[in-house]
Amino acid sequence: MTVVTDRPAPVSSPTPEPARRSGLLDRMRMRAVPYLLALPGSLWLVVFFVAPMIAMISLSLTQGDIGAGFQQTFHWQNYTHSISTYHVQFVRSLEYGLISTVLQIAIAYPVSYWIAFRGGSRKTFYLFLLLLPFFVSFVLRTQSWNFMLADNGIILGPLKNAGLLAQNFHVLATTPAVIGGLTYNYLPFMVLPIYVALERVDPRLIEASYDLYASKVRAFTRVIFPLSLPGIFAGVVITFVPVSADYVNAYILGGPKNTMIGNVIQNNYLVNQQYPEASALSFALMAVLLIGLFGYAKALGTEDVLEAAAG
Repeated sequence: MTVVTDRPAPVSSPTPEPARRSGLLDRMRMRAVPYLLALPGSLWLVVFFVAPMIAMISLSLTQGDIGAGFQQTFHWQNYTHSISTYHVQFVRSLEYGLISTVLQIAIAYPVSYWIAFRGGSRKTFYLFLLLLPFFVSFVLRTQSWNFMLADNGIILGPLKNAGLLAQNFHVLATTPAVIGGLTYNYLPFMVLPIYVALERVDPRLIEASYDLYASKVRAFTRVIFPLSLPGIFAGVVITFVPVSADYVNAYILGGPKNTMIGNVIQNNYLVNQQYPEASALSFALMAVLLIGLFGYAKALGTEDVLEAAAG
C-alpha cells in the first residue's frame, strides 16, 4: 500500500550572504596576487625606464641649444640628419657587435661544454675562476689591455727587441684591438647562459643516442647542440646589444678610424651638449638593434627555442 503524505520536498537553504561575500573576496585576492607581486618591478621599470624614455623621445624632437633652451617643435629632421651624418659609425658598431658576438660563441661554447660535462664536482670553482677577473672595474680591465698591447709594452716590447716583430708594428688603434676588447669584456655573459643550457641536458638522452649507434659528432649535432640553443639565444640577446652600443673599448683601445656610435652619442651629450641629436641617435640605435633581434629570433625560431628550453 502506498502512503501519500503532504510533506513538501526539502529545499536547500540559500547561501548566507556573509559567506558569499567572503568567497568573492577570496577570489578577488587570488586574482590580485600576481599583479601585486609584479607591482614593485613594474614601478621600477616605469620610474627608471619608461619615464626617461618618454623624456628622451620628447627631447629628440626639440630644437635649440643649452644656452637658450630647447623648444618642442617635433623636429623629425634630427633623426634623418643624425643618421645621414653618422651612418658610417652605425654600420661599424653593428659590424663590431656581430663579429664580437660570433667570437664569443666560438670561445664560450667549448668552455661551457667542458665545465658542464667534464667539470665534475669543481664546476662552481671553474665558474668562479672564469668570473674572477670581472670583479675588477670594466674601465680598469679595458685599460689593462691598453697597457699590455702598447707598442713597447710587456707583450710587443720583448717581441720587437727579439726581432720577431717590426718596430712599426702596433695593435692599438686598430679594429682587432677594439673587437678583442669587446669580446673579452662581455665573454662571461655568453658563457653563463650556454653553461646553464648544457647543464640541463639530460645525460640519459646522450646515452640513448649512443645506444642507437650515433657517433659522438652526430649525438652532439642532433641532441646536445639543439638542446643548448636556448643558451645561445639568451647569450646573443644579452651581449649583442651592449657590445654594439659600447664606447669604452673604442675610446681606450681604438683610434679615430674605430669610432663607434656610442662614442658619438657620448660626445654629443657630454662635450657638444647637442642633446636632441644625441637622443635621436640613441633611439635610432635602439630601433636598429630591436629590428635585428626580432629578425634573429624569427630566423632561429623562437617557438622551437622555447620548446627546447621547456624540454
